[in-house]
Amino acid sequence: MSTFADPHLFVSGNLALNFIGTAQERRTTFIDRLSSDDELAEWVTAAGILDTAPDCTGALTRAVKLREAAWRLMLATLDGEPAADADRRLVNRHAHDTPPELTLRADGSVHRSGTLDSALAAIARSAIELLGSPDRDRIKECGRDACTRLYIDTSRGGSRRWCDMAVCGNRAKSKAFRARNTEPAG
Repeated sequence: MSTFADPHLFVSGNLALNFIGTAQERRTTFIDRLSSDDELAEWVTAAGILDTAPDCTGALTRAVKLREAAWRLMLATLDGEPAADADRRLVNRHAHDTPPELTLRADGSVHRSGTLDSALAAIARSAIELLGSPDRDRIKECGRDACTRLYIDTSRGGSRRWCDMAVCGNRAKSKAFRARNTEPAG
């Protein structure tokens, strides 16, 4: 069973981390929420990167390569290990593309337009900005066994344990409660 019923859960506190979170339960069942060009286009608009879904025809592999490189860069940071040069180069290459075009409308709203490449540039820039900021020390992995979602811990004491209390926090607490209250078979 999937960790998240909603494929568009934005709880990580960072665009790149939310994009990385489209692959779930990485160490067990590996659920990929980006299994088609259409799902990629839908995610880009749901994330608010672009107002209109871009043409993603044939681009899924490129987007997944960016996602996985960003994942490995984040894990290297978590583990205090050096980042792989190939991953860093791939993210940097995407970041050099033109980001989405922003237009301020008369009503004060913002219109976001561009291509899939511009959306991927925004994701790559988000990863670079996070990894190059003091917030990189706040990156954590969800504490629920099956979940591998990364998030920025903005709690006052740095004690947040789950990516999302409503999903993983409740499941972990329910599991712990059941374990404490189950009588041993005998």
